[in-house]
Amino acid sequence: MVKYFSGADLLKTTWDQVCIAFWQRYPNPYSNHVLTEDIIFREVTPTNCLISRRLLTKFSRAPAWMERYLPKHMSSSAYIIEDSIVDPQKRTMTTMTWNITHARLMYRTNPDNSNWTELKREAWISSRVFGLSRAIQEFGLARFKTRVTKTMKGFEYVLAKMQGETPTKTLAETATERARETALAAKEKAKDLASQAQKKQYV
Repeated sequence: MVKYFSGADLLKTTWDQVCIAFWQRYPNPYSNHVLTEDIIFREVTPTNCLISRRLLTKFSRAPAWMERYLPKHMSSSAYIIEDSIVDPQKRTMTTMTWNITHARLMYRTNPDNSNWTELKREAWISSRVFGLSRAIQEFGLARFKTRVTKTMKGFEYVLAKMQGETPTKTLAETATERARETALAAKEKAKDLASQAQKKQYV
């Protein structure tokens, strides 16, 4: 049995910019788990399509119940093959990534607005580990859905920088700022209470 997931997004920027951002998307504040990216193979076909194969290494901690069944180096890292085809004539870019999740992404110009880009996302999660297949598939599907949100935020961050805009704050930056504001408010309140207590002493 294979778990299947599909989804779609709309990027309000041109296909050309999306293609450029795709190759520049690492590093970004939402991709701290991506450790390395290496080009294994790249060529331009007679029809001017760009074909690439890359190897990505990502930090991907397996759940405790799975670690005992994995080699030590695989319990904290994932090795992913990414194949891609960029077709400038059809204005499409299709990528396939492979590990326990087989994911396919297609970027193409929006038919209703040529300045926007459609993204179609599909994923197939499979495992042949006897007795654990279903659990591994459920885990893989849940992690894939979580990563989709981070991937889109990272992509939008890179696009904003390319276009000379100020990227929206990362979750970590927002949390830090809120923590500082809370600490400052608490400090001011403590000062106010101490001042009031001191005044009462002299009344």
